[in-house]
Amino acid sequence: MSDVLIAPSILSADFARLGEEVAAVDRAGADWIHLDVMDGHFVPNITFGPPVIKALRASSPKVFDCHLMIAPADPFLEAFAEAGCEYITVHQEAGPHLDRSLQAIRNLGVKAGVSLNPSTPETTLEYVLDRLDLILLMSVNPGFGGQAFIPSVVEKVRRVKAMIGDRDIRIEIDGGVTPQTAPALAEAGADVLVAGSAVFKGGHEDAYRENIAAIRQAAEGALRKAA
Repeated sequence: MSDVLIAPSILSADFARLGEEVAAVDRAGADWIHLDVMDGHFVPNITFGPPVIKALRASSPKVFDCHLMIAPADPFLEAFAEAGCEYITVHQEAGPHLDRSLQAIRNLGVKAGVSLNPSTPETTLEYVLDRLDLILLMSVNPGFGGQAFIPSVVEKVRRVKAMIGDRDIRIEIDGGVTPQTAPALAEAGADVLVAGSAVFKGGHEDAYRENIAAIRQAAEGALRKAA
């Protein structure tokens, strides 16, 4: 898993033409499509739910990477799986029964992820590592796009990478990813980079292509130097 994947977050897209935006970032080089689901309860914002994701599914064949910033999450897992999400990530902080939630996701035939807020230690995942396909580290506090990157997350990536060992678990970063922050993250072990405003700035497909390429080149350049 040495390749770094770029997952544009449609939180920063033009919501008035969301299907077109998903198709545009797909053509522009996105590896995954990142879907930030917020409930106005677990985080201070509301975005969209399963019906919108289901409607978007025809806009791209790329992996739909669903990040649930909702509490509780368990009652809605089946709806997100049926909407076409290949990865469903729940927050460690969003419920008392993380192991049960991860079992439920995998029982739906979907890859299971868990997300940690910046202040949550990675040691909380020690007992669920064998239920995980993905660990998403928040590099901003969840709820809004366009926030400044929290630098201490880079060392958290290193610790998570060591904790994973030889397990087949991807490390994803969400928040403040730019061509400036991507190199340190990739070098530390992150292999999926979520970018919202850094991808969608410019407002058209050619700009998205340039923005995705800039993040990818910065990350892969750091890996080549480290090799």
